[in-house]
Amino acid sequence: MIINGFQKLTLLDFPAHTAAIVFTAGCDLRCPFCHNAPLVSRIRLDERIDEGEVFSYLEKRFGILDGVCVSGGEPLLQKDIFAFLERVKDMGYDVKLDTNGSSPERLREVIDRGLADYVAMDIKNAPELYQKTTGIGDLDIEPFSKSRDILLSSSVDYEFRTTVTSELHTPKSIAAAAEWIKGAKRYFIQNFKDSGDTVGEGMTPCSQDVLEAMKTEALKFVENVNIR
Repeated sequence: MIINGFQKLTLLDFPAHTAAIVFTAGCDLRCPFCHNAPLVSRIRLDERIDEGEVFSYLEKRFGILDGVCVSGGEPLLQKDIFAFLERVKDMGYDVKLDTNGSSPERLREVIDRGLADYVAMDIKNAPELYQKTTGIGDLDIEPFSKSRDILLSSSVDYEFRTTVTSELHTPKSIAAAAEWIKGAKRYFIQNFKDSGDTVGEGMTPCSQDVLEAMKTEALKFVENVNIR
């Protein structure tokens, strides 16, 4: 895999787990608020991290860490993602997969093969605003709908989440996004935070009042909604 980031410890990203995070390079979306531009639009292959280094660390930390998050970018674009996840599982680790939902067939295979214990799928916005929000003008939303349906009907544990900005999101659009995933186990609203290296420019966070209004709207369709 093309790995361009490796965080050796997180207590926040994988629920109830101490974990490491592997960041893969490459994404098929261009969300302007994405805080990982070096993994999306400014990839540096000379900064690639060798898989051997990752697995060596995981071997040494087994029993201290109990999970591995695989994030990006979009991990399901990696041609050898299945082999990577299988090796992590064979080492005895639980796996959390982050995905934007653009590759439903690969997501289904990950789940069917038992290669992920938890999946976090981004819901970018209301369905009718996906093209504007992702920066892809001719985007077909059907693959994202299929990934949503896979998670809603699957036995794997999961969450849906939306990163919100003042420029692209409103309580009304979050209501439509929540209705699109009606009946989901859990939905997180994540306020935009400027990393200083985002894909686009001019994005700003939402006020607390707006976040609370978004949560109120989302609760009409999803029982468990939280602001993260």
